[in-house]
Amino acid sequence: MNKLLFGAFVSLCLLACSPPGEKPASTDEVAADTAAAKPAEVPQSEFADAKYTELGKKASALFANGDIDNWLTAYADNARYNWSAGDSLVGKEAIGKYWKDRRANTVESLKFSNQIWLPLKVNKPQATEEAGTWLLNWYQIDAKYKTGKSISFWAHTAHHFNANDLIDQTILYIDRVPIVAASTK
Repeated sequence: MNKLLFGAFVSLCLLACSPPGEKPASTDEVAADTAAAKPAEVPQSEFADAKYTELGKKASALFANGDIDNWLTAYADNARYNWSAGDSLVGKEAIGKYWKDRRANTVESLKFSNQIWLPLKVNKPQATEEAGTWLLNWYQIDAKYKTGKSISFWAHTAHHFNANDLIDQTILYIDRVPIVAASTK
């Protein structure tokens, strides 16, 4: 009954507001006109192209195999590599030097498994993240160190890509305490 009365009220309002000789707009037409008048809202974020997942998988395999020179081809010259603890490296050369030394003197082998990849385009940054394409990766690492110790742990990596599809920022989220313990004598 209330719906019927409401429908009659809306119809009367539409008839009363219509200029003489013009057909009154239906509620559907009014809703469509209102929606058309609003500009399309850009979402805060959306899925990015799956090609970024493929770029990430390739780089991950190169890194796990210790091929740091080829792994570095995914990085821009001015790239930043950040750890969740606040440590960082700036520049492709510094990143390469650190990981070559670490692989040669500390890490015997790495295996990545249970990987989840999510390419994401950030249209409206909310805090400190940059707009643009990000590749998020969650995974398990099985690491054997030259000390003879082995550990398994979970990690999360976020890579940001520049306009040339090169990584210009990496953030590695890990707990470094067990890693330091396993990699020192």
